[in-house]
Amino acid sequence: MLFALATHCTGAPGPTPAGLDRMWKVGGLVATHARRRVASSTASWLRWSGGVAGGSAHDSSTSHEQHGTADGRGRQQGKQRSPAHRANSPVRHARTAASMPKYDEGWEEKERDPPAPGERVKALRRQLRDEAISGRSGPLEDTFGRRHNYLRISLTEKCNLRCLYCMPEEGIDLTAKEELLSADEVVRVARLFVANGVDKIRLTGGEPTVRPDLEDIIRRLRALTGLRDIAITTNGLTLHRNLDALQAAGLTHVNISLDTLVPPKFELLTRRRGHDRVLKSIDRAVELGYDPVKVNVVLMRGVNDDELLDFVEMTREKPINVRFIEFMPFDGNKFEEKKVVSYCEAKERILEKYPSLTRMRDHRSEVAKNFKLDGHRGTVSFVTSMTNHFCGGCNRLRIMADGNLKVCLFDQGEVSLRDAMRGGASDDELMGVVGKAVGNKKAKHAGMSDLQNMENRSMIRIGG
Repeated sequence: MLFALATHCTGAPGPTPAGLDRMWKVGGLVATHARRRVASSTASWLRWSGGVAGGSAHDSSTSHEQHGTADGRGRQQGKQRSPAHRANSPVRHARTAASMPKYDEGWEEKERDPPAPGERVKALRRQLRDEAISGRSGPLEDTFGRRHNYLRISLTEKCNLRCLYCMPEEGIDLTAKEELLSADEVVRVARLFVANGVDKIRLTGGEPTVRPDLEDIIRRLRALTGLRDIAITTNGLTLHRNLDALQAAGLTHVNISLDTLVPPKFELLTRRRGHDRVLKSIDRAVELGYDPVKVNVVLMRGVNDDELLDFVEMTREKPINVRFIEFMPFDGNKFEEKKVVSYCEAKERILEKYPSLTRMRDHRSEVAKNFKLDGHRGTVSFVTSMTNHFCGGCNRLRIMADGNLKVCLFDQGEVSLRDAMRGGASDDELMGVVGKAVGNKKAKHAGMSDLQNMENRSMIRIGG
């Protein structure tokens, strides 16, 4: 039996017809995919008097054919405004009078020489950028009103462990080093995202600590104005060796993955030794004042769910936030639905021993459901990707080590920022690519039955 998704993703409510009328009077509104939920009878209000539509050609033509009367009203109001008024419209999006199509009678289109091929390409890029973000507050807001202020950047596909749920047993074909993002490219992308509202960046992998320039990257990210948090997700195998230096460079948050407290089982799950070193890294993070130190635990039935209460006990004396993560399907990880330990089941099992388990107030964009326990310094959380999705408040975007942008962990679509950068894209053009991808983000991911049949990268190539 499939687990029910207990929450529903709802986008921001669409504007009312009266609201659209008011928007028209102060300068017009560009139609976008975000307004597909608006009744089709009001869709034609979403055009400029110049006939420009930010939505798809299908949306525009359908609305025009079915609702010519409303379209006529819109055009008539466009006539009543002077060209000067239109030129000063707040939703003008850099389109000049000379570039406006000649739809309205009396609109004079100036004669001009045809642009050179290079100029046509630049103009097309500007148009794509503008259409990608029209109707939204910026390139990092999607069509459901979700603003993405959290960026996860994978620095490498390499890892010094071989965790069962992350990497196929036979390993993966690593992307060539020259095809991975360089430190300069990582910082450039981060700078643009921060300039557009991102205030938290998490560095992942693979295993980010195997990248030799990690400290330098963190230091350069720390210099970005507006960036509040720099976090890392690591297996902790070598973190204790260089955590002091990483903290000095600007690392503000630490997540350490540990799926068992039993050393022999650790070797089974990771196909490597080093359990004691991971515990040492957790202790060192506590000593350095990280509060909380987050410990990620992927729960798998018949594998480590018998240690559920032992992990909770870790939170008694130390400022540790144990995060129980539902097992998720990725390429090569032998996912089976029966291995998923649901949030509800795990919570009930904890409540039997710890009746003081109490839900904390979570931020809307928080992916975890957070709980506190009486007498414990730390806390317990549940990441419910499979049985109780949190798509409605999603504020996360991912850039993989090869430079591909992934707007949803479970979405198969990707767009290469690396290729755009190496192809000479300007900052504006690069954010146009980002804006278009974010604009195509879905309201929610598929249900469990679809997810387990979906082709996706292995987790190590996406970035944990």
